[in-house]
Amino acid sequence: MTHLSSPLKSAEWLVDHLPDANLRVLDCRYALSDPLVGRIAYMKGHVPGASYADLETDLSGPVQEDGAGGRHPLPHPAALAQWLGGVGIGNDSVVVAYDDPSTGQGFYAARAWWLLRWLGHTQVYVLDGGWPAYLAAGGSVDAADPEHAPVTFTPDVQPGFVATAEDVQNRAPDTLLIDSRAPARYRGETEPMDRKAGHIPGAVNRDWSGALDGAGHWRDGGLQADRLDAENAPTITYCGSGVSATPNLLARELAGVPLGPANRLYAGSWSDWISDDARAMALGEEGGE
Repeated sequence: MTHLSSPLKSAEWLVDHLPDANLRVLDCRYALSDPLVGRIAYMKGHVPGASYADLETDLSGPVQEDGAGGRHPLPHPAALAQWLGGVGIGNDSVVVAYDDPSTGQGFYAARAWWLLRWLGHTQVYVLDGGWPAYLAAGGSVDAADPEHAPVTFTPDVQPGFVATAEDVQNRAPDTLLIDSRAPARYRGETEPMDRKAGHIPGAVNRDWSGALDGAGHWRDGGLQADRLDAENAPTITYCGSGVSATPNLLARELAGVPLGPANRLYAGSWSDWISDDARAMALGEEGGE
């Protein structure tokens, strides 16, 4: 197993390190069902100094009319770098991202984590347990907008972190394709977000929520490896639009498999896959749950 520094920080660590001059915090709370929920929660109270990271406007690029790239396309690296610099995040910043796993959607901080890693930033972490853990650790709450001076963030894009639809279609026989959505969506029994139901042929279902325990904390690396077959094959992981898949990529890092050719995100995911009607789809179970 490869030794990696943990992609997580504890709430206690965050409370202790809030005074650090190079610390920057991203509040990623959001709800796909109501895009204003997270911003309203942020305005009511957040980690002091935290900047709000909006999934739609900050952590995603513009949606294309033909659907190519999916519902949450990757932002252009230059645009993301400009936004990061604008909230005071530079190449020497230590960044901690948090969301609220108690809502059942604890995957937005992992999206921010993955994006910064994609831009070559290694000092980025997800807050284990998220907002509830921070409050339980006695963290202070502030409603004021942060005042971070703009800096320059220079991206170093890691193309090996990303898989395209063509990569998925032409994947090697030993590559495990992981669908991170809920089992009913994987089987095609329901589809609340996209115009077609089902999954990519050959994919196995590993619901992203299994990466967390009942309290919203990340399970340890051994459990993640067992859940994801992380030590047995290189993987390409997808979900509906490249957001809820990111916890499974972080989980593989916990299991000792770094982001890269053996641990890639199909960024456009299912919503990109179905933008081309010629691509095959499957229904029902396949490869086990």
